[in-house]
Amino acid sequence: MALVSEILTKLTLSYGGEREPKCPTVVPVYGFNPEEDAAKIETAIKTKGIDEQKIIEILTKRSCSQRSEIALAYEKRAKKDLVSALKGALSGSLEHLILGLMKSTAQYDASELKSSMKGLGTDEESLIEMVCSRNKEELMEIKKVYREMFKKELEKDVSGDTSGDFINITVICDEPSNTEDHEKIDNDARSLYEAGVNRKGTDVTTWISIFSERSVPHLQKVFERYKRYSPYDIKESIRKEVKGDLEKSFLTLVECMENKHLYFASRLNDAMKSKSVKDKVVTRIIVSRCEVDLMKVRTEFKRNFGKSLYQTILEHTKGDYQRALLNLCGGDD
Repeated sequence: MALVSEILTKLTLSYGGEREPKCPTVVPVYGFNPEEDAAKIETAIKTKGIDEQKIIEILTKRSCSQRSEIALAYEKRAKKDLVSALKGALSGSLEHLILGLMKSTAQYDASELKSSMKGLGTDEESLIEMVCSRNKEELMEIKKVYREMFKKELEKDVSGDTSGDFINITVICDEPSNTEDHEKIDNDARSLYEAGVNRKGTDVTTWISIFSERSVPHLQKVFERYKRYSPYDIKESIRKEVKGDLEKSFLTLVECMENKHLYFASRLNDAMKSKSVKDKVVTRIIVSRCEVDLMKVRTEFKRNFGKSLYQTILEHTKGDYQRALLNLCGGDD
């Protein structure tokens, strides 16, 4: 998994150096009263059989900062930690979702990255998704929070937990310049072609270097120019040239550069169309994007799969977990 550790050591996706506009489905509620919410949650937890619906109704309809205020008010009132109380009251997929909401987006991502590297094997699919789909600002914040939470460097944990030719693309992408460097674009496109399709065997080092050390706007132009040299587009070339985790990583990077919101929509669609819904994938994407850009993900979902994300959740999940997901989804399209 050398590639993820390199992506995590050299890759910081940079979208033109500008902060992306947020399109959340969860926003601060008007007339917020943390003491009142804390009291209702305390009653819901103490109720015989637990009133999950009340917990869901409150925590899925408050922003991260408001949930933090509720946690403080709860601790003051009940003399115990809200997260611990929720752990004792909830279980399964609903517990994972609600506990995820009690963290900031960066804290949640850091926790999910840590979780993907726990145990005997590494959850490479989750690791690839999170590392390759976050932009520069998000990755830098995740690294900072990871250090604060676990007293370790994220890159070291990734490289220590993984092996093989996987992804050495970790967080140092060149800042995009204000001028378009046509010569560099052409050189990179030709280098990708000559290091792959135009030779026997792939010069993976060259590919990793270009993918990890260029800005997203630059790479988007490189992939377009690449078509002048290769009979295949960049995604076809990746599938032909590399396999396994390296292939998944490169493809995730390209798909996120092309349309990150479509990438998340596709991941959600794949996770819910199988016979057994992949709750962890659905929860991770919905929770991590609901205060960032889930509205855009919803739009791409409906546009590309002919059914709204809301209706798909309704069809493939059930119970309190379904209710929580629908609230975070924020409505039908």
